[in-house]
Amino acid sequence: MFTAHTLETAPSDARPAMERTAAAFGGQVPDAVARLAESPELLNGFLEMTAAFDRTTLDPVAREVIVMTVAARNDCHICVTLHTGRLRGLGAAPELVSALREQRPVDDERLEAVRRFTLTVLATAGGVPDDALKAFLAQGYTERNALEVVLGIGAYTMSTLANRLTRAS
Repeated sequence: MFTAHTLETAPSDARPAMERTAAAFGGQVPDAVARLAESPELLNGFLEMTAAFDRTTLDPVAREVIVMTVAARNDCHICVTLHTGRLRGLGAAPELVSALREQRPVDDERLEAVRRFTLTVLATAGGVPDDALKAFLAQGYTERNALEVVLGIGAYTMSTLANRLTRAS
């Protein structure tokens, strides 16, 4: 149903983002980007939000835990596959990757705190109970990190829902 755009068929406002993405992916435009290009606002907004998320003070593995938690929860297969590769590229343990893919607790206490906090933010629509926030902070995270989790959830909720809607593969 949704068109997988090329650089030639995409709305003009989506083309610069598609070109940058293709350059980062060895000349290929990933299917998700090709489909999200139907809405330049969504595509550009997602890319801007993920770039902001990548600049947060959370370490790269913690960020990927958030992404994988959202992607697995929202059943976005393309996101789970892509971010499995990112975690592996960061040297994450296979057990961590498997647990995240299977929506199970992870062995690392600090990363498990991120996973649990992400799920709590989602389950409570941000109305996180004080004890859940204290548990997150007790693992060395900050209030800033708590808000950065919200940024990650926002960016990747947008992506996972759009990818599922467009049937990106």
